Amino acid sequence: MQGSSGKNRKMNSFRSRIRRVSETLGRQGIQASVLVSFTVVAVLVVLLLSLVLYNRFTQRTRVLMTESTQQLMSQTEANLEDYLTSMRRVSDAMYYDVIKDKDLARDNLDSEMFLLYEANKDNLVSFALFKRDGSLVSAAPISAMKARTDVREQQWFSLAMEKPENLHFSTPHVQDIFDASTFRYYWVISLSRIVELTDRGVPMRGVLLVDMNYSTIEQMMERVNSSNSYQYFYLCDSDGELIYHPRQMRISVGNYKENNLQVCDYEDGVHEEKFNGERRLVIVNTISYTGWKLVCVIPMNGFQLGNVSTRIFTLMVILATILALLVVNRVVTRLITSPILQLNRSIQNMEGGRVDPDSVYIGGPAEIEHLGKSLQGSFKQVNKLMDDVLREQDERRRSELDALQSQINPHFLYNTLDSIVWMIEGEKNADAVFMVTQLASLFRISLSRGRTVISIKDELVHARNYMNIQKVRYKDAFEVYWDIEDQVLENCTVKLVLQPILENALYYGIDAMGDEGEITVRGEKNGDDIYLSVTDNGLGMPKETVDQLLVDEERVHKHGSGVGLINVHKRIQLRFGTEYGLLIKSEPDEGTTVTIHIPAVPYNEENRRFLERGKWNGEVRR
Repeated sequence: MQGSSGKNRKMNSFRSRIRRVSETLGRQGIQASVLVSFTVVAVLVVLLLSLVLYNRFTQRTRVLMTESTQQLMSQTEANLEDYLTSMRRVSDAMYYDVIKDKDLARDNLDSEMFLLYEANKDNLVSFALFKRDGSLVSAAPISAMKARTDVREQQWFSLAMEKPENLHFSTPHVQDIFDASTFRYYWVISLSRIVELTDRGVPMRGVLLVDMNYSTIEQMMERVNSSNSYQYFYLCDSDGELIYHPRQMRISVGNYKENNLQVCDYEDGVHEEKFNGERRLVIVNTISYTGWKLVCVIPMNGFQLGNVSTRIFTLMVILATILALLVVNRVVTRLITSPILQLNRSIQNMEGGRVDPDSVYIGGPAEIEHLGKSLQGSFKQVNKLMDDVLREQDERRRSELDALQSQINPHFLYNTLDSIVWMIEGEKNADAVFMVTQLASLFRISLSRGRTVISIKDELVHARNYMNIQKVRYKDAFEVYWDIEDQVLENCTVKLVLQPILENALYYGIDAMGDEGEITVRGEKNGDDIYLSVTDNGLGMPKETVDQLLVDEERVHKHGSGVGLINVHKRIQLRFGTEYGLLIKSEPDEGTTVTIHIPAVPYNEENRRFLERGKWNGEVRR
């Protein structure tokens, strides 16, 4: 009874309020009453219809987004499967075309393996074939394993031996079992399998390793992740170990968690889950051959992102008159402040790190656009200056390191000491004493107490010592003529610039001339410049070869110390500027002349220390 009376009181209160509103509207006239009545009814109808349509729209949007994501996942899955299939075909080609039916005792696999590697090197890092005991049979492109490396302890090797009937794909790792001369190791995904080998007619088992370039899979995943901001894709193996995740670094340091260990148990399809207090949709697809799982995670609030404009439109229809000024004000404010905010965000992104100047926002009103272009130009100039400084420092470091390494040539030292031993055994003591004296003087100037700038006089003494030793070794098979003006001797030069040129003249110029070889060293001062030249009457070079000598840094030196002319050229330019360096003239069968062009800087302690610290600025200190 008390509950019934309470409901009656609430109903009566509601009726009394309606009656008071009706009386108030009635006093305002029929026009106001009809206007308010129709407005209220219209608002209620619009609200009801908007709510129904919005719910339908939300559901439909979720279905479309899910279908769109599944299509994107199917395409990505197809791309990954195509790539893994191609790698499997490469593995099959290596096994059936190169390894199978070959006898390791008489057949060499290196050339065929290298050819197959060259044909697929865009997606591969290396091939390797191992015996059951872990010994290397053949590999490409690097065929030398690190010392004390036992591949039987590697997971890919043990998996292949445990399950010989399957192909095995590893998780990403750094492959460092090979002794790479560049000391550069790559992130790879290893494909391993058991293969049948034959050694002296005896069949045995081995393991074929194909190291796929992880960056290929990484790029595929980065492309699909860049297509949407409200969802992300990751890749894990059948045990839940992550192969790729857009937040891999944060996961590794513990700043982010992923439900990958549970997702690996999900069947293919769409699943809803709650992880770390967040409701989200998880779509799982399994990659053939590998058991890997491609996973897409869509937070439930991500489905609302596409409905913001619809909700704003609904509110604007209901409150059009009331919010007209607010909407106009919002639009105008956004037009004015949005370009400034975007420009400010792009500049904030540059704080504490270097970014691409093209990321600076350019747009909005003319004044903001002009400011963005000005800032972009300034950052480009700053980046250019930074690049120049870093490049110069890097080149200086590499050049000085190369110069230091070239001071003592083990091959040259070995041959010289061998000649001295031969002279002592032949009781040519005077010649042996001469060789030892010249070698000691050569090393004294090479070391120069760690200095990189010495006098031309000392550089010439070093060059004479070198040529005296070489003349003894070559049994005076060539002649050296020295034509040096006295006024060039007491000037500065970079250490070890003549010896590499003389070395090249010997090995590449007159080595094939028999007893008719001649080398002429000249030195002269012309105005404020000094020219030191080395001329040989050797075979010479065509113009195409000459044009590459001072630009091709990858040129392989077959003889000598390995210090190429480009090294000498760059060391001179680092100290004296780009207007100085080497000049090369050569004609086939006409010999070669290499000229060193440097400024005339008097050799004294002040000038030497200045050049040791940095580049010459044209100022001469007498």
